[in-house]
Amino acid sequence: MTIRKIARMGHPVLRRQARAVDNPRDPELRRLVNDMIETMIDANGAGLAAPQVHESVRVVVFQAPGERADPGLSAEEAFDHTADLTVLINPVIEVLSPAVEGGWEGCLSVPGLRGFVERPAHIRYSGIDLEGRTVSRVARGFHARVVQHECDHLDGILYPQRMRDLSKLIFESEARHLRAEEDEA
Repeated sequence: MTIRKIARMGHPVLRRQARAVDNPRDPELRRLVNDMIETMIDANGAGLAAPQVHESVRVVVFQAPGERADPGLSAEEAFDHTADLTVLINPVIEVLSPAVEGGWEGCLSVPGLRGFVERPAHIRYSGIDLEGRTVSRVARGFHARVVQHECDHLDGILYPQRMRDLSKLIFESEARHLRAEEDEA
């Protein structure tokens, strides 16, 4: 496994529509996925899309740890809010509710910045895994946000393009000022 170089905002690979994977069992694809997982973990990311490591194919890896879920949720709702390490090939997203949820996002391809993005709060995603099996899950909260963020990369979209208010695009180093303002409000 290899830690790959992460493409940064402005690189052409991040603006392209990624191509579908024809053979999920291809050994080269397995190597790519292993490299993506190692790269994501090394960079302390929640997810990574193949275009971010200069491969224009429809593959994402992600995880949504349970500690991000609200402790007041039912067991079923908590399950929808979390995901173990997941590999998703040729993903499709279906929005299940018109409700949107705003949240701060960062991106390994947009280092040092955070932006406030509204996204559908309740989705279903599907695709295939490395064995060619169908994967289908319902997702909410951070889990839904991560999946949508990573899948956007497959269509050449970075999170700043989803922002409604660019005054909420900030440097991570300035986030403490934002928290102080929110505490005063």
